[in-house]
Amino acid sequence: MIDMKFLRENPELVKENIKKKFQDEKLTLVDEVIALDLENRKAKQEGDDLRAARNKISKEIGALMGQGRREEAEAKKAEVAAGARRLAELEVLENQLQEKITKIMMVIPNIIDPSVPIGKDDTQNVELEKFGDPVVPDFEVPYHADILNSIQGLDKDAAGRTSGNGFYYLMGDAARIHSAMISYARDFMIDKGFTYCIPPFMIRSSVVNGVMSFAEMEAMMYKIEDEDLYLIGTSEHSMIGKFKGQIVEEQNLPITMTSYSPCFRKEVGSHGIEERGVYRVHQFEKQEMVVLCKPEDSMDWYNKMWSYTVEFFRSLDVPVRTLECCSGDLADLKVKSCDVEAWSPRQKKYFEIGSCSTLGDAQARRLGIRTRGEKGTYFVHTLNNTVLATPRGLIAVLENNIQEDGSILIPKALQPYMGGKEKIVPAK
Repeated sequence: MIDMKFLRENPELVKENIKKKFQDEKLTLVDEVIALDLENRKAKQEGDDLRAARNKISKEIGALMGQGRREEAEAKKAEVAAGARRLAELEVLENQLQEKITKIMMVIPNIIDPSVPIGKDDTQNVELEKFGDPVVPDFEVPYHADILNSIQGLDKDAAGRTSGNGFYYLMGDAARIHSAMISYARDFMIDKGFTYCIPPFMIRSSVVNGVMSFAEMEAMMYKIEDEDLYLIGTSEHSMIGKFKGQIVEEQNLPITMTSYSPCFRKEVGSHGIEERGVYRVHQFEKQEMVVLCKPEDSMDWYNKMWSYTVEFFRSLDVPVRTLECCSGDLADLKVKSCDVEAWSPRQKKYFEIGSCSTLGDAQARRLGIRTRGEKGTYFVHTLNNTVLATPRGLIAVLENNIQEDGSILIPKALQPYMGGKEKIVPAK
């Protein structure tokens, strides 16, 4: 959420930013919120003037009563009573105006970084860099569901009976390597100096509204019936919410955390839920990284964070690339974002396995997360990045490590988590 003072002083810049995000339908909101803000400030000023007058008159009443000038004192009391009635009206008006202002400010997009490429949607995202050689083997790489079935590792039929489409059972070595990847991701980030956390898997609506836009919430999150609770779509939501309404001492920044959680998503939209495989599902597991830092450090952390995901997947023998998200593909709270994509030798193209974002002070402003230092109190910057989201990450490892005979080489980094096992052999 943009600072109201910034919008008030830079309306054309805010409008230009809206145009860059191809959200022209929001342009009128800028003038509308400025008008509401002016009305609100006038109401506040009138209220302040009335309170000052009340204090002054109250002293005068005391003096008049002391002098026995009761009639004049009663007239002053009537004046105070009239002021009190007007104050009550103004307080209601201020609350109504502030509610309207907040509602509009919540949908005006954050100011994007100047380096973000301008484009309408994800088809105009820009490749930044490739890491590792994208190899296409001499043999045909099977579809990932068929690889999992060959090692008796996937049962979607049973999951359909218990839970419906978009769910799955992983079994045997498939479940084991899935868990090995999560454990390795945890230790990988701990070795980078991040604090390991397991957060709540449900959060209140006040936290949801603080970390994402309403449109995103509707498309992503499952609500618990008759409760003010939502299942998290990523542990970033809980981890940022942990600091809601808090003042963090500047000397404790940056705060660097890596969190594990299951994640639940409706996956509403044109892409739909995958019928056979486990690329797009309602439930998955994730190792996340979250950083709270000073504003001047946020871009440095952004570059560190996506590089950690690249390093993680390269250690699993998976070629990857980074893709800069264009302006139209950025969620409203994001300042800058890039995807990390893994090479698919079966599809002969890259697919998304993680996303790194800096949100400036947007989440902190919504949730009231401040820091205090020598220069006073100000909002922190927040960042998040996927270390590993799996089974999507599992697909990347399977496709890039399968052999012609159907066996799957286990990357060396995962072998200690697999009891030293070096290969998974298909079931006969």
